[in-house]
Amino acid sequence: MDHDDHPALQPDSPLMTMTNSFLNDGMLLLSMPGPRLPCRDPTYYINDGNTVLFVENILFKVHRSVLTKDKSAFETMFQLSGETDSVRSDSSMSMAQEGESDDNPIRLQGDTADEFRALLWALYALPHELTLAMTTDADCTQLANLVRITHKYQFRSIMTWALSALHHYYSRPGAFDDVLTTTATSNPSAPTLPHAGPATPSPSPAHPPTLVQITELAALCERADLLDCAMARWKRLIGEGRDLALALNIGERFNLRPITGLAYHGLMLRGRAHWDAEPALTRAQRVRLLAGYYALTKLWEALPGQPPPLTHGARCTSQQRCAKAFGTLWRTVLETGTQVLPGLAREDVLGKIMLAESFMKAMVEREIPSQGFLDGMPHCRESALVATSMRMREIKDSLADYFSDDF
Repeated sequence: MDHDDHPALQPDSPLMTMTNSFLNDGMLLLSMPGPRLPCRDPTYYINDGNTVLFVENILFKVHRSVLTKDKSAFETMFQLSGETDSVRSDSSMSMAQEGESDDNPIRLQGDTADEFRALLWALYALPHELTLAMTTDADCTQLANLVRITHKYQFRSIMTWALSALHHYYSRPGAFDDVLTTTATSNPSAPTLPHAGPATPSPSPAHPPTLVQITELAALCERADLLDCAMARWKRLIGEGRDLALALNIGERFNLRPITGLAYHGLMLRGRAHWDAEPALTRAQRVRLLAGYYALTKLWEALPGQPPPLTHGARCTSQQRCAKAFGTLWRTVLETGTQVLPGLAREDVLGKIMLAESFMKAMVEREIPSQGFLDGMPHCRESALVATSMRMREIKDSLADYFSDDF
């Protein structure tokens, strides 16, 4: 039945009479939720503090002198505030100074209460508390929040210390075993604007930092050692065939070329049907995948005839004969790999040359018979292995270059 078919309530009906009575008495207003009143932080609303700040409906009262440590952005903020108050005083304007009371706090936009607590913890912490942060019992969520907010407000020495603590925590063996890659609400492809907050939500006590958040912090703060830890985890995930599209977006967003190249390579091997079905990929990325497929196919066709440069040993008596023997060996190990594993895709140049390196190593170290291929280079066998490894590393490091828009 349509809503219009219901008979309208008469003004003198019992239901309307009861409703009007409740409204007049204000009883219905009791069940209507109003705006949440700000509450004081149980730890960092300090009675003898002289500055009140409002973050996420939480009031903090701290000492202004503490917030101006480390030549932070708060020092400039308070200087400008003082100049404004001076102008108001000269013009006989009577207004309460911002931050003097709970009714007129300094409002911090774009921060979370957990981030601001982490900052105050670092500013007020005792020595033994700071020492704990450099151990395996460190609170990684607190440290990640501390890095975010110190980067925003330019507490440079505290940020450097917090990044060192994070690196110490995540450089331990197995530190990433229980780390989630991302959260359901994060958007790793969104751009990060300076001082506008990160593209991913802040860690919370219930949700420790994710791999995306750790990577973002390390890249944003240009912390190479922490970034290396995160990239090692991304490489492992890519090697396991997990989160390839996410790894690609993170690699492109922060210009992490090794991650970008490996992610493109892994997605390429999944095939075009997978690319088209992957919602996280853009049209431009699909075009680059197609370009990489053709570029790597052409590289494989040319590779057997292009052995890498060989550095001859001091005892080498015939460099010409040695170079010729290496050329034959190079072609043989590449072809042997495809025969041993015929399932390798034609465009899987990385997989094939890694297999070739394994064959070369096994022959040089006499783990498998060389079948006479090393006879022509008796004093340059190790050099042959080094040249093969360098070529493999060169292809791996430049993998992202093959996935170009120009093909």
